[in-house]
Amino acid sequence: MRTRPERLQKGDQVGIVAPASPPNKARLEKSIKFLESLGLECVIGESVTAKNYYLAGTDSIRLHDVHQMIQNPEIKAIICSSGGYGSARIADKIDYILLEENPKIFWGFSDITFLHTAMGQLSNIVTFHGPTLSALGREDVHERSLLMFEQLFSPAEIVYDEKISPLTTISGGQVRGMIVGGNLTLICQSLGTKFELDVANKVLLIEDVGQEPAHIDAMLNQLRMARKLEQCAGVVIGSFTGTEPVEYKNSPTVEAVFESYFKDFNKPVVSGFKFGHEDLNVGIPLGVDVILNADDKYLAFLPGVE
Repeated sequence: MRTRPERLQKGDQVGIVAPASPPNKARLEKSIKFLESLGLECVIGESVTAKNYYLAGTDSIRLHDVHQMIQNPEIKAIICSSGGYGSARIADKIDYILLEENPKIFWGFSDITFLHTAMGQLSNIVTFHGPTLSALGREDVHERSLLMFEQLFSPAEIVYDEKISPLTTISGGQVRGMIVGGNLTLICQSLGTKFELDVANKVLLIEDVGQEPAHIDAMLNQLRMARKLEQCAGVVIGSFTGTEPVEYKNSPTVEAVFESYFKDFNKPVVSGFKFGHEDLNVGIPLGVDVILNADDKYLAFLPGVE
């Protein structure tokens, strides 16, 4: 059982950091206004305005920001302004004992997956897979993406069923277990490191963007050979967008790739969840117990905060 951070209260300070690439400035400003409308006070880290090629400042700046927000008792949540690339560059330098001693809400997705995995396994805390501020500030952001921040203020169970989006059962069954994972590319990048995702008896969440079917096939095969598919208790397939074949024109559909791996899986596998790179990106806790029911097509989460 991972430690659930304390819920937010109106008037709380939240730290905004950029552990990977620089945020989109206009979208960031829009998202900050949204957080302020929730009654939160935003404390902007140095990394948010820093730039070092494709990174939001140097590794030391981004690392310092994360540590500052963790150890500041006034900061009740850390929200990532952007994904992109770079989180893994600082993962081995983060003080995970410091975070374990000062558990607080940590929110982001995409490249932030590497930090979700590291913080979950080394700090034993629940973190939140949800839109970064750059993603939240898009013109076409879905209202439900905004509403999911309410779970940070009040412990609530989340039930995702076909009232939210159409779901497809690839392999039937029902299982209860801890949900882990996130971006498929980043999960694969963790393999062979001390941050390798532990999926034993857990429900694995995967999503990605800009990967054609052959590349998704290759990453699923890597997970298969690393015995991650064998070890997990079930699979939740989130959004896979921008998957048009480019290099390999004669490709199966992404759905066919998933079927080839999971149709005879003998564990529950459901696709169609809006977790990931889409207008609707449903924020959820990672590291809590869920019930994945592939027969009735729903996914139920325990609360992510105390």
